[in-house]
Amino acid sequence: MKTKLKPILYQFIARPIGDFLVFLLPNKASKLSENRITLIHKNKNDMTLTEKLMRFALVQKLEKIEDYDTIAQLNRNFWINNKATELFSETEDTFHTDFLPNCTFIFDLLKKELSNQFGKFNTLVEIGTGNGDVLNYLSTEFPQINRFIGIDLSLHQTDLNKKRFHMDKRLEFVAADAFDWIREHGHGHTVFVSSRGVLEYFLEQRLQEFLNEINLLGKVFFIAIEPNGTDHDFETHPNTQLYGNEPSFSHNYPKLFKNAGFSLWHFSQKPWFQGGNTQTFIGAKN
Repeated sequence: MKTKLKPILYQFIARPIGDFLVFLLPNKASKLSENRITLIHKNKNDMTLTEKLMRFALVQKLEKIEDYDTIAQLNRNFWINNKATELFSETEDTFHTDFLPNCTFIFDLLKKELSNQFGKFNTLVEIGTGNGDVLNYLSTEFPQINRFIGIDLSLHQTDLNKKRFHMDKRLEFVAADAFDWIREHGHGHTVFVSSRGVLEYFLEQRLQEFLNEINLLGKVFFIAIEPNGTDHDFETHPNTQLYGNEPSFSHNYPKLFKNAGFSLWHFSQKPWFQGGNTQTFIGAKN
């Protein structure tokens, strides 16, 4: 009872206090809410109690968006500009607090899968590489792979990554739309990776086309670590639905991968620390 009572009490108390602080400190409120996605994802560890309460109230007031095309465009506009770089900087500690303890198990499973394959997989491509921490980690875990390519929409973040990791010649960073890049440069015997919130920004039809395109490249593996809404039951609701205040797309990943011609060698879900959502783990191959 205590575990359920605490968040209920917090919401009951935090909202009126947060509303009052927003009224009292309009300039601070304006700065906190200058961008919808930054407000939602802002690292709470870097905020004072006053800012946390204000943020809680401001998130509750966000205008509901339900038009899928609008959502996709707003999210793309955010991730392609310099605001994305600020967010990557503010949340980089989640690599240590979330990715390392909760996500690396699937790459241990991948090692076993690759060991059973005939022919060498010499390229790993991370879609939505962000600050490059995950790609850098994977380069140490898979020494047999020659090239590690991180694709991101943000030119600014890509330039930062090139400078930060310039000593490691196995790491390459490209500012591009992943779909366009793969059509031009993709090839077989490649491992594709998305980590903790990348494919959730694709419209369902575009994601299906994207996976179809990857399947045509030849022999590939795909590791997808993606969030889903906690109420998204793939059996009863097989199609994409909205989740969160961003909002983002909660996709039925098993269905989309299978539709594209992949077979799943791993599927699991576990609670995600962000907003009480679910983190889905997919291991696919063709």
